[in-house]
Amino acid sequence: MLGSLTEADDAVQDTWLRASRADASHIDNIGGWLTTIVARVSLNLLRSRNRRREEAFGVHVPDPVVTGEGIQPEDEALLSDQVGLALLIVLDSLSPAERLAFVLHDLFTLPFDQIAPIVGRTPVAARQLASRARRRVRDAEIPTPDPDLARQREVVDAFFRAAREGDFDALLRILHPDVILRSDFGAKHRAASVVYRGATAVAGQARGFPGALVTPALVNGAAGAVVTVHGRPIAILGFTVVEGRIVAIDGIADPERVARVAAAVLSGL
Repeated sequence: MLGSLTEADDAVQDTWLRASRADASHIDNIGGWLTTIVARVSLNLLRSRNRRREEAFGVHVPDPVVTGEGIQPEDEALLSDQVGLALLIVLDSLSPAERLAFVLHDLFTLPFDQIAPIVGRTPVAARQLASRARRRVRDAEIPTPDPDLARQREVVDAFFRAAREGDFDALLRILHPDVILRSDFGAKHRAASVVYRGATAVAGQARGFPGALVTPALVNGAAGAVVTVHGRPIAILGFTVVEGRIVAIDGIADPERVARVAAAVLSGL
């Protein structure tokens, strides 16, 4: 609902405080009650974010869930259900009420009569909010990644190998002709946060850095990497691989944010 690990932590803590101070003895459905509280807290956070216009300029890549690749098969299955970065980016373009209605109904299967009071609308209006959001998501034509993580990793490894060797032709073979690269350098460097489109433009941005260490990772359940230079976190890269080619790369290059989001992977280096 938020696309921010920090705000998600804040929402959970706020929800816990509210719940612990309330009398829940008369609540029949504790899970539904907590869902309603955290949804309202999230809605307030989204509205506050819009008022501050934190993301009005430049490119913003939402916080991904970054984990190491050495996980158990059952955990890997759960990670594969993570909302992809491409969908999170589309959700960021929705109004707070549209985003909440869509997430609660389409992803968490809550009925509209439960969603309506959270967004302050009638059930019919809440349905319309979700419908508009669903149409935006559909029109975005979000690609479906290859389900085989091993195959994804082969393609991503080939990308880094070609970048390290400066093999431009190999990069062009790995990248889809309409590939998109989103680079988020953070609030302090908004001018550097840009979008590149097309294999030639993206291949031109792919280059190795002296002393760089590329650590394979799962980024929202898909093949990705955390990049460090001499032990310093530099970037998180998430890849969308379809039919053996990279169709999208989402990068976060704000060192402080990388350190926070990829802490689980960096702690093992």
